[in-house]
This record gives sequence, C-alpha cells and structure tokens, in this order.
Amino acid sequence: MTAAPDRDAPLPDALSGHWVDTRAPRGLRPYLKLARIERPVGWQLLLLPCWWAAGLAAIAGGNTFPDVWHCLLFLIGAIVMRAAGSTFNDIVDRKLDAQVARTRGRPLPSGQVTAKQAALFMVGLSLAGLVVLLQFNSFTVWLGIASLAIVAVYPFMKRITNMPQFVLGLAFSWGGLVGWAAAFGRLDTPAYLIYAAAIAWTIGYDTIYAMQDIEDDVIAGIKSSARYFGRFAREAVGLCFALAAVLAAGAIWAAGGGVFAWLGLAAFAAHLGWQVNVLGTATPQVALRLFRSNWHAGLLLAAGFAADCLWRAWG
Repeated sequence: MTAAPDRDAPLPDALSGHWVDTRAPRGLRPYLKLARIERPVGWQLLLLPCWWAAGLAAIAGGNTFPDVWHCLLFLIGAIVMRAAGSTFNDIVDRKLDAQVARTRGRPLPSGQVTAKQAALFMVGLSLAGLVVLLQFNSFTVWLGIASLAIVAVYPFMKRITNMPQFVLGLAFSWGGLVGWAAAFGRLDTPAYLIYAAAIAWTIGYDTIYAMQDIEDDVIAGIKSSARYFGRFAREAVGLCFALAAVLAAGAIWAAGGGVFAWLGLAAFAAHLGWQVNVLGTATPQVALRLFRSNWHAGLLLAAGFAADCLWRAWG
C-alpha cells in the first residue's frame, strides 16, 4: 500500500529550498505549486521562443536592441500563462498524477485543493494573461488567442498519441510567432523557421524530462516520446536538437543575422550537443538536470541575437 504524500514536502522536481516551500504562507502554497512557481523552468522555456523572435525581429528591422517593453510583457505573460496552462493540465490529469510517484504529491491528487478551486484559480490567471496580450497589436492578440486551442487539447494527448511532446512543442513554441508578430503585425519566414526550431527543441528537451517517469508511465498507461523511442531515446533527442539548430540557422539567415547571431547559434548548438553526450548515462536526477539546463542553452541563442543588434548599432 502506497503511503499518502506529505502535503508540506517539496515536490521532487522543485528547486531545493525554494521560498514557496520554506517561507510562503501555508494557505497559498498549494496555489503557488499549481502555478509551478517553485519550478520556474517551465515559464523560462515558454519565454525563450518569444525572446528569440523578438531578437530576430530587431535584427531584421535594424534596431539597436530587441523591444524591451515587448520582452517584459513576454516575461509576465509567460509566467502567468504557464501557470494557467499547468493548472488546467493538473485538473485534467489529477487521476493520472495520483499513479505516478513524481506527481502524486501535487496539490490536486493529494487533496490540498479541489478541482473547483483550481478552476477558479485558472480563470483568474487567464484573465491576467489576457490583459497582457491586449497590450499588443490586433494581429498579435488574435494570434495569441489562437494558441489556446492547442493548449486545451494538450493534456489529453498523453492518452491518445505516443508523441504528446509534439503537441507540447506546438504550444510552448508559439512565442516564436508572437514575438515576430508583435514587432511587425504579420508573420514572415524567420518567424515560421524559429517556431519550427523551437518545436524540435521542445520535443528534445521534453523527451529528456519524460525519462524520469518511464516506469510509472507504463503502469499508468501514459504515453510519451521517451517510452516511444525506448532505447533509441538518446539518438532521437540528438536528431531533434540537430534539427532545431538547422532551423534556427535558417531563421538567422532569413532575418539577415550577423556574426554574433551565428556565434549565439554555435553556443546553443554546443550546449545541446553536451546534453546528448551526457544523456548516455542519464539517471532520473541527471535527466532533470539536463532538462533544466535548456534555460541556459536558450539564453545563449537569445543573447547572440541581442548582441548582434548592439554590434550593428555600435560597430
């Protein structure tokens, strides 16, 4: 018989010693955990395609730097909408989460909040996200709203397809379109290419993430790319990462990127290659560390785009 999870214990994939688990009021902790505040890598990975596209748009437009106001709005929007999406995901998956060791301590399966309370919390977050979205041009507003269809179907994909990571990629990479549209009020080739690059990247890093749960997923009947690729998971991740780098190269070329954009891509690709190398001996703990490291990988590419703008202005 499985022991009931400790409601006050940090979740397995939370940052050690995070303030949510140590200093936040106990009544707020379940909601902060629903929002994944103590697991920030989710909103970080959601944010990066927005910043990539904003950087490419600045390069294409000949600007000194990516639009700082847009980048700030993307930051707020990523935190809020990741929280809303995660809450929706937890509502849908609460019974499955109860069967997986890593997730059974989450607020819903452990009984810390009810489904109704979680739903009200999600609505509030969604309204906050809408306020952020309305700061952009009308094309971007409608583009952002269109992403909700993908967000809505994603939680059900692990019951239907062996590649729910692909659907996650469609949703998590949407910022590659939004970041460009916010600058130009339309979509062009660099936006499509960086969106595709982000999708391939997401499939790769989320396959690494799913490696933590393979045994429990088999028992619970949860489908994932890690299960689907099996012993070839490392090769599949390497292929996804290579495709991400090639597509990002196409986006840089289409936007007219210069030397620093290419250096950023080289650093990004080198980081992805390091991950694939380490993945050969991945334990669940190593898989989580590699997954989290994609925040740094993506920042290298974003920094390259920003530096390219500055170099063109000052060089």
